[in-house]
Amino acid sequence: MKLRSIELALPGAAQAAAFLTDIWGMAPAAVEDNIHYLRGSGSFPYLVALEESADSYVRSTTFTCSAERLEQLKRSVTEAGLPATPTISKDPGGGQGIIVELAEGELLRFLVDAAEVEPIEGVDLPVKLTHVVFNSADAEATGDLVEKALGFRVSDRTKGMVFVRCNDSHHSTAFARAGFASLNHIAFEMADMDAVMRGIGRLRDQDMAPAWGPGRHGPGANVFAYFVAPFGPVIEFSTAVNKVPEDYRPGAPEDWTWPEGRIDQWGMSDKDFAGLRAAEEKFRHRRDWEAQSLGQSLDVLTEENH
Repeated sequence: MKLRSIELALPGAAQAAAFLTDIWGMAPAAVEDNIHYLRGSGSFPYLVALEESADSYVRSTTFTCSAERLEQLKRSVTEAGLPATPTISKDPGGGQGIIVELAEGELLRFLVDAAEVEPIEGVDLPVKLTHVVFNSADAEATGDLVEKALGFRVSDRTKGMVFVRCNDSHHSTAFARAGFASLNHIAFEMADMDAVMRGIGRLRDQDMAPAWGPGRHGPGANVFAYFVAPFGPVIEFSTAVNKVPEDYRPGAPEDWTWPEGRIDQWGMSDKDFAGLRAAEEKFRHRRDWEAQSLGQSLDVLTEENH
C-alpha cells in the first residue's frame, strides 16, 4: 500500500495552486472543473487536489493498494463498523475502491487500478507525499483503530504523536495528541537534504521563515522544515524517513526524549508553537457521502455516475 495524495476544499483554490507551483515547487498536473491538481516528479498523477469551496476542509486522503488488500479492507472495515462507501475516482489516474470514515471523522480513500504516469525531471520538485498527519482528540484510540480496521501498524509513540505505517516507511500518517480532530500537516518528500535546504531558501526569498526547522526528527529520523502556507495549512519539506523491518519494535514516549531546550535531534531551530497550532485547526474533516454496504457492485456505481 502507498500514500498517494490529499484532496482539499478551500476558498481561493487557484491562488493556493499558484503558491504551490510558483514558490513551493510543485508542477501543475491538470485543472478539471473547479479542481486544481498538482504533481511531483514521481509517478503519481497528482499529490494535491485543491477544490474551490466556500469553506476549508479535508475531502479525503488517498492510498493505492492491490485488489487483494482492498478485499481485506472491505472485510475489516465492515467488522469494525466504520462508515464507508464504494467509490469510483474521477480524479486523474482514475481507479476504484472505498472511502472510510474513522471515528474522529478522518476520511481515507483506498483505490485499486489507479494509473500512474511517467516521472518528470526537476531537482526541486517534491517526489511524493511522505506523510499526512492528523490531529486527534484520542490519538491512542485512533492508532488502535487503524491497526484493527485498516491493518496499519503503529511504529512509535511519543508525548506528542502516535506514528503509523502502511508499508516499510516509518510512517505514512500519524495522529497528534491535540484534543481535537483536524489536519495537522502535509509532508512532501524531497529528493535529498539539499532539496530541502533549497526549498527553505526559496521561501525565505518570499520573506517566509520556517515555523519550525530545519531539523531532524526522532521517530522516522527524517529531515524537516515546516511552513504555514498562505492558504492555511501547515506544509513540510521532508526527506530520508527511515525504512523499518516487519519486526520493528514500537517505541514509547520515554524512548523519545531530548536534552532540556531541544525538541529534535539537531536542536538548532525554534518552533512557532502558537502559529502552527492556529494553522492546524483550520482544515477539519467533512463527509459528503452516505455510508453504504461495501458489497455494493461497482457496476451499479458506474451506472449512477452516468
